[in-house]
Amino acid sequence: MAAATIASERRAGATEINGQGLDAWRDQALAFEAEVSRAVVGQPHVVRLLAIALFARGHVLLEGDVGVGKTTILRAVARALGGPFERIEGTVDLMPTDMLYTAFVDDDGKPRVEPGPVLHHGENLAVFFFNEINRARPQVHSLLLRLMAERSVTAFGKEWSFPHLQVFADRNRVEKEETFELPAAARDRFLMEIAVDTPTDPKVRRELIFDPRFHDVDRLIGSLKEGVLDHRGLGDAGRAIQNTVKASQTLETYVLGLWDAIRQPVSAGIEIAGVDMNRLLQGGASPRGVGALVRSARVRAWLEGRDMVLPEDVRAVFGPVMAHRIFLDPIYEMRRDRIVPDLCRQVFERVPAP
Repeated sequence: MAAATIASERRAGATEINGQGLDAWRDQALAFEAEVSRAVVGQPHVVRLLAIALFARGHVLLEGDVGVGKTTILRAVARALGGPFERIEGTVDLMPTDMLYTAFVDDDGKPRVEPGPVLHHGENLAVFFFNEINRARPQVHSLLLRLMAERSVTAFGKEWSFPHLQVFADRNRVEKEETFELPAAARDRFLMEIAVDTPTDPKVRRELIFDPRFHDVDRLIGSLKEGVLDHRGLGDAGRAIQNTVKASQTLETYVLGLWDAIRQPVSAGIEIAGVDMNRLLQGGASPRGVGALVRSARVRAWLEGRDMVLPEDVRAVFGPVMAHRIFLDPIYEMRRDRIVPDLCRQVFERVPAP
């Protein structure tokens, strides 16, 4: 191990969170990745991005085709993370109050109202999983937006705060009927949008199809160790990482160059076939988004055992953090899956890495 890395470990170890230093937290983070990977094979990049999001204290949206394991991944993460967990299914008739209240008739025939999924565990809620988020109406998205942005809601005449809350959601890319596209403000509140694709490795594909343990998802998730990470300390650990891992002035200039290029692709000399570059973008790449990029890059550097952000850290998280914050003109939105990756690729080509 290089002297700089050893010095970094000593400095990180001096920061105590819940009785342990950042080096011990890194060990826990790697153990968390290993545990989740027992149920999620062939997706190491997805597992690493989820670990980064946890320590960057950001919410995550998974998207992919039907049956690629999005729900299994999020259930595995919730199991390994531990803490109180709640889940809700997105449906066209779901109302915002369904997240907060449960109304029913008790055994005496009297109507009763009790806390719903968000409030069931009080302010100790650790993980809230919104399945098929694009099936819910915009009114529901509005409440979810506040929950993600402020980690608080108002219900039963009081303000509820959720200091440890992590929101995960998923949506499939196939079905469009009876679905509602997330508004820009809601998408921007997700630290990352992570694409989950079918594994291409023949060995992994064979294992998923023929190994019986992947046919019983409930038993598979139940076999994972619970609470590998202490969810109550993630906030403090995340803040310590941001204060410990540094970015050089050269790296800062590089990130600002990427930001300029993604906001003004014409000025950067970027051209995409069949696209009028002058009308391509409606907005995006806000200061909040670039701040999220830096937070995520710092966590990746820390997971790699470094106290300094490198360009490779920025590139590794750029797509998941920034792509969903690039808002295209409606005439190009249907071609997003081709245009945005091409745009990001050319940004990296036009802005030289230090």
